[in-house]
Amino acid sequence: QVQLVESGGGLVQAGGSLKLSCAASGRTFGTCAGGWFRQAPGKEREFVAAITWSGRSTYNADSVKGRFTISRDNAKNTVYLQMNSLKPEDTAVYYCAAVILRCFSGTAYYDAASYDYWGQGTQVTVSS
Repeated sequence: QVQLVESGGGLVQAGGSLKLSCAASGRTFGTCAGGWFRQAPGKEREFVAAITWSGRSTYNADSVKGRFTISRDNAKNTVYLQMNSLKPEDTAVYYCAAVILRCFSGTAYYDAASYDYWGQGTQVTVSS
């Protein structure tokens, strides 16, 4: 089993920044990738960003390119999401997820169904 715990969410004004963290514990050996998704009220969960465990490849949704940066620290089993220039439309519950059981090619990491484990989510609220 793998446990994912997110932290770093909160309330911020538009134009501000937040950094989310996702700490993994348990049987994380062989992790393929870590990702972030978000879900706003009344909307479907959507992909935000992903990073392979080697760190060589990152993927970002068009809506966050140039504003959000995903990174990882393998020694700490932690994936981060630095969010800058936040907008009210970024308001959502942000979920961390991990691909562990089977690795995929890049485009699969945009799909929530590719992920084996999920965190409980952390709320990000951006006020205008």
